[in-house]
Amino acid sequence: MKTKRIIVFFFLFCATVCAYYFWPATPLPDDLKAEKLVVYKGDRRMELWADSELVKTYQISLGGNPIGHKQREGDSRTPEGLYYINDRNPNSGYHLNLGISYPNKADRKRPGKPGGDIKIHGLKNGQGWIGKFQRWRDWTDGCIAVTDVEIEELYRVVPNGTPIYLNP
Repeated sequence: MKTKRIIVFFFLFCATVCAYYFWPATPLPDDLKAEKLVVYKGDRRMELWADSELVKTYQISLGGNPIGHKQREGDSRTPEGLYYINDRNPNSGYHLNLGISYPNKADRKRPGKPGGDIKIHGLKNGQGWIGKFQRWRDWTDGCIAVTDVEIEELYRVVPNGTPIYLNP
């Protein structure tokens, strides 16, 4: 009897994990242009806004030490404050990326080297199969990570100059 329960539990667990992994997200309309991105680090959530409406919410992963504002290079923190999308790289070591305008003037006034190259990116090239499971832990060096499918979508609809609000 106990063995049957274990087998049923294992089957249900596997079915749930597969459903989570393969459940498709609703795609964004082709003609959409993002107005702003809003990140809530504590909730591991990023919102995409267009025409003053919340269009989509993404679950994100952050750096290995995400609490607090980025203080210096190598601290594995994601900055906090208002920044802008200022770059895009189709040849990134991580499946596409959108650059964030960190450090700004205030960040550069702080003592020490502020670091840089904060991005929104997909998974490391060749590891896209990890997909949604990347959300289960914080693994970047301070960047904002989404799945490869999600960064493809963001890359298409978020133009350079889009504000990104990084909240605690």
